[in-house]
Amino acid sequence: MQTAREIFSYRKFWAKRFGPAPFLPMSRAEMDELGWDSCDILLVTGDAYVDHPSFGMAIIGRVLEAQGFRVGIIAQPDWKSAEAFKALGRPNLFFGISAGNMDSMVNRYTADRKIRSDDAYTPEGEAGKRPDRAVLVYSQRCREAYAEVPLVIGSIEASLRRIAHYDYWSDKVRRSILVDSKADILLFGNAERALLDLTHRLAKGEPIAAITDLRGTAFMCKDLPSGWAEVASTSMDRPGPPAVHADPYAMEPALEATGQSCAATAAAAANEAPSNVIQIHRKPGRLAADRAHQVVRLPSFEDVSRDPVLYAHASRVLHLESNPGNARALVQRHGSRDVWLNPPPIPLTTKEMDYVYGLPYARGPHPAYAGKKIPAWEMIRFSVNIMRGCFGGCTFCSITEHEGRIIQSRSEESILHEIEEIRDKVEGFTGVISDLGGPTANMYRMACKSSKIEQACRKLSCVYPDICENLNTDHSALVHLYREARAIRGVKKILIGSGLRYDLAVRSPEYVKELVQHHVGGYLKIAPEHSEENVLSKMMKPGMGAYDRFKEMFEKFSKEAGKEQYLIPYFIAAHPGTTDEDMLNLALWLKRSGFRLDQVQTFTPTPMAMATAMYHSGKNPLRKVSHDSEDVVIPKAGGKRRLHKAFIRYHDPDNWPLLREALKAMGRADLIGNGKKHLVPSFQPVGTGKPVHRAAQPAGSARRAAPMGLQKPRKPLPKRLPARAK
Repeated sequence: MQTAREIFSYRKFWAKRFGPAPFLPMSRAEMDELGWDSCDILLVTGDAYVDHPSFGMAIIGRVLEAQGFRVGIIAQPDWKSAEAFKALGRPNLFFGISAGNMDSMVNRYTADRKIRSDDAYTPEGEAGKRPDRAVLVYSQRCREAYAEVPLVIGSIEASLRRIAHYDYWSDKVRRSILVDSKADILLFGNAERALLDLTHRLAKGEPIAAITDLRGTAFMCKDLPSGWAEVASTSMDRPGPPAVHADPYAMEPALEATGQSCAATAAAAANEAPSNVIQIHRKPGRLAADRAHQVVRLPSFEDVSRDPVLYAHASRVLHLESNPGNARALVQRHGSRDVWLNPPPIPLTTKEMDYVYGLPYARGPHPAYAGKKIPAWEMIRFSVNIMRGCFGGCTFCSITEHEGRIIQSRSEESILHEIEEIRDKVEGFTGVISDLGGPTANMYRMACKSSKIEQACRKLSCVYPDICENLNTDHSALVHLYREARAIRGVKKILIGSGLRYDLAVRSPEYVKELVQHHVGGYLKIAPEHSEENVLSKMMKPGMGAYDRFKEMFEKFSKEAGKEQYLIPYFIAAHPGTTDEDMLNLALWLKRSGFRLDQVQTFTPTPMAMATAMYHSGKNPLRKVSHDSEDVVIPKAGGKRRLHKAFIRYHDPDNWPLLREALKAMGRADLIGNGKKHLVPSFQPVGTGKPVHRAAQPAGSARRAAPMGLQKPRKPLPKRLPARAK
């Protein structure tokens, strides 16, 4: 993989003489106390400012500060005028604009498009402190405040909207957020590397319009830069007839050059139209460019807006061009200009990760909040992020699309030092670390066995349809970390709150034993998501066989330890590809297994997700798409989504009338009755029967909101499991 400059190797900016601030300033008075006459960068965020490395603006602010820049924070400003954006004065270099740790639309609306009553990233959970499409609104106000100051947009909201994207809340395809925000540059993914390079170059006087070569950035242009050759996306992945594939993504010939290509994949691809033959479209007089100077042209915004099949095709190509080792630049026409996307950023090394997480965070909310509780902070205050990225590739999830599929891990020493800091510095610590994790609990230090294979790979999942033979699934480093963390003086318990990838865990009985006997607080959350293979194939999730194997190991090791512990499974309703029969079968599985779920995760189409492309187009972008290719059943109508939720909550009397009607229509009236074999009873309790619309955490978000209840056992569940805000 291409090497990159280490993020701590730059010559420090002159303002380093001021040293680190206790908290990055949010007011002029704080700037005066620090001796600042101005800020070099102002970071605008939709979250309350918590100076902790689980909050994006804190990381970005401290990384910039460590390079010698003066950074101010404008947190949850009043967006109704530009006044709040002038509070700290004109920034010398740029505004950095973020919606916060969550997409503002996902943050504010439920899966049923209903406004949420709270916001976990706001003091006291108060709702309404950020606007819809926060990046757009904040960008407009920053322009009104100081029109000449460059705008740099980022965060997950910008990252997932970097090209034309389907917007669930308006039910239409919207333009790239770069176009609508009128920002100068967009940073996508984990942006430390690009941001530091950009900031140092701006500080040296380079105009932002001239900075077009940074990986992980997007900008607007009218013409292709000199020396680039254009590749039509349809020549790479030409729409053709449906074909049967062993794997969801074809591999590039570069993998074969390593001598370790997958024979099964090659054989499966033999009968389909060649997808690896690339046709170069050159401008007159332009010489053929090598891969590093090819740009893939996606169908234009106008084309994908008109044709959902082209939208699905564009989504497929975007995801195929996501590996930093082989991804090419992408370009998409919007009117008379192009949105140009450079290849994804080079992942941080362990040394760089340690640097980022070892900066002098105050590890708490800014004093301006005067002791008010911020729910997201309360949830993660005693947890430690040990890694980034996820190679699972679940189609409904945004983690891989934002953080990438290459795991970036901290060193054991760095993690243990942070635990000691929590013990010594965080008020209220009782000896319990609520989580050692990240996007997943157990991908720490996992990677491809061969760097050559990793650089050439075009698959978005290392674990679907099965765990790749080239993936190192060794859990020994994680087991050692757990043991060392437990041994720290003052630590009584280490819990694991991040989602567990159980299909990986069963490869290491030692890990499962260590986890179950020492790091489960009575309940462990895992996410089968569904019971039916038809649906799981659209999610790119493992079958229930892996769940059954893990459950058997979990119960065995719990019994050996003399502990009464239970698994809490999560499931998604109304995912693309789900039929009523699939949901009925899941309901029957839940009843047989003795589960009564209090919360239901209803599928929310988030921008850029593969499942969202399915939802919008009715096609399966895991294979080549055309108007004649595989159709995907989409439970889109409100009544259908309510029914699918009702099947998961089959035990709720309010859902029984709807389920009885559906079972009769499906020819399964035999499941209505008062015996053990029946799904719903024939009687209706007085005062029940009207569906209750419960707010659901969006499927695919990096963290789940709360556990779900069990039919067996009757042991009460905690109101909220510890989990890191994301």
